[in-house]
Amino acid sequence: MPPSDPASPLTHFDAAGQAHMVDVGAKDETSRVAVATGMIRMLPATLALVESGNARKGDVLGVARLAAIMAAKRTSDLIPLCHPIALTRVAVELEIDRAASAVRCTARAETRGRTGVEMEALTAVQVGLLTVYDMCKAADRGMTITDVKLLEKHGGKSGDWVAGGATP
Repeated sequence: MPPSDPASPLTHFDAAGQAHMVDVGAKDETSRVAVATGMIRMLPATLALVESGNARKGDVLGVARLAAIMAAKRTSDLIPLCHPIALTRVAVELEIDRAASAVRCTARAETRGRTGVEMEALTAVQVGLLTVYDMCKAADRGMTITDVKLLEKHGGKSGDWVAGGATP
């Protein structure tokens, strides 16, 4: 479906096919939540450095958590058509997965507003993982960021959505 088609699900295009910021002024303010996740795979020796806290640049997971939270707050500065959102909560978890030789980042973004927080949760995950890469690149330039995805979103006119069709 071309973007200029009024039935197009691509809401960031107007009737003429031009990119625009969606007007959310008439939407009701509701509680909105989004959860996203992703991981960064690395050499086992690099993971051991992260886990021990002995990486040259310091506490990798602590710095990555702060970077992820800061990124969620600045999403509208990074993604051109995102609305600035007054976030009420951003929670970030970074977990060691020894079996996968990886660090998993999960971010939960919350607000009470007229538009969702999916982009804030996804941005938090990406920047958190990029921060892990930055802090560990001297030991392992072959790290791979992978499996970044939205897990769930709640609130708004479209209601709840959970990856894989599970009920929330």
